[in-house]
Amino acid sequence: MDRHIVKALLAAWSRAEFRAGLRQLIDLDEVAGLLAALAVEDHDHEVERRVTDLVRSGLDTPEIRRATLLLIEHDDIRLNLAAGITDALADRPGLARAIRSALDDPDARAELRAALESAPLRAAIWEVTDNQFQGRRWALIRAAVVLVLRHRHARRLAWALRRHGVLRELRRP
Repeated sequence: MDRHIVKALLAAWSRAEFRAGLRQLIDLDEVAGLLAALAVEDHDHEVERRVTDLVRSGLDTPEIRRATLLLIEHDDIRLNLAAGITDALADRPGLARAIRSALDDPDARAELRAALESAPLRAAIWEVTDNQFQGRRWALIRAAVVLVLRHRHARRLAWALRRHGVLRELRRP
């Protein structure tokens, strides 16, 4: 695991509100096993599916959602996460720069927080994710369009990500 991510998690772990959110999470041994499986380059899609299910169940719990958002709200944690993202995206420096810029923007973080607090928006995001995992390209496109059209927070978050160049960099090969 990237040393910056480890530093970020250690900084988060030192905060009581982060630990309180994780108490309701699944077995930490399972989380460690999933992270280890994801670290392998040729992992199967079932591992990704299990991680997505874990994140889904976590974000539906207010305490875990607050603990997750803590990762980007505190400077020391956010800086280490951004450094870890930069290291992980060494082959795509433009995308890493854009993500770091978005993470440093308080307005973009506020839009992310608002988006994650909206239960209908979270449901729409999971629909998009499910379509992606099942390889249903047209359903994925339809769900993504509906997501942006129906949910104000999705539009505002997309606009914030666009301002920082994240969307442009995601389209690049």
